[in-house]
Amino acid sequence: MQPVWHIRRSQTMASNAASRPRVGFVGLGNMGRPMAARIAAAGFPLTVMDADPAVTATVAEECGGSAQTDLSALAAHSDILVTMLPTGAIVDKVVSAAAPMLPPGAVVIDMSSSEPQGTVALGRSLSARGIELLDAPVSGGVHRAADGTLAIIVGGAADTVAQVVGLLKTMGSTMHIGALGSGHAMKALNNYVSAVGLTAACEAVIVAERFGIEPQTAVDVLNQSTGRNVATETKISQFVLSGSFAAGFGAALMAKDLRTACALGRNLGVGAPLLETSARIWTEGAEQLGRGADHTAIYRYIENLAQARG
Repeated sequence: MQPVWHIRRSQTMASNAASRPRVGFVGLGNMGRPMAARIAAAGFPLTVMDADPAVTATVAEECGGSAQTDLSALAAHSDILVTMLPTGAIVDKVVSAAAPMLPPGAVVIDMSSSEPQGTVALGRSLSARGIELLDAPVSGGVHRAADGTLAIIVGGAADTVAQVVGLLKTMGSTMHIGALGSGHAMKALNNYVSAVGLTAACEAVIVAERFGIEPQTAVDVLNQSTGRNVATETKISQFVLSGSFAAGFGAALMAKDLRTACALGRNLGVGAPLLETSARIWTEGAEQLGRGADHTAIYRYIENLAQARG
């Protein structure tokens, strides 16, 4: 059965806003804020909410959406509920609280980096209420969120994806890769590969400098060679060697994603020693770097390890 808003959209195009589903967006952090702005700019009726009421008000004013501080009220007026929150546990708490007030046929899109097993369990719970869940985590960082060029990795039923693809495309390009939970599984694995690339690049630059090679020269060589990756192309020069350490994604969140990838491997009975080691390094590094540290600051932790050994 098509949700009411989907039928309404196909029946009339009298006005841009009236022809589109009402969107509730919860979680207005570094990524959520520009993503919500893209949705509003595309003409979707948007209501936003954050744990910080001041942030809620500011973002609503910036993007021309409505501000809401009551989750039940937001849910009651949302055909699509989008979450962009720090952890899967928070997503579960927010969505479970909102579910009783969501209208029949509503779709929940979790764009956070949540645990795939938890996503599947939440989907079963929502399905019993006639609500569909998609996991649609993103990759690309703050700048691509602002540009609307994120990579959106989607898991869930194909017909549900088709209903919301117009909304997703306001934020980037979509890849529907499989059943519910697939998006979150692949996002964790992607961040694992990204994290290893960054730590390897950091170690290479530190060793090169110890040998007497200028750090930027080492990066230039890597970028002209087979060692090139996103860390050498952008992160090392822009955020590490500059000393800014401000790429916009926290070290603690990266560590959390690696632990998610570890748990996935263990649950599937897959031995992944490099993954296990990387998760340990990032967890220890995030703890030592402290609250709020950017993931590119892992360079400082690796540098400390190098000095301790030297």
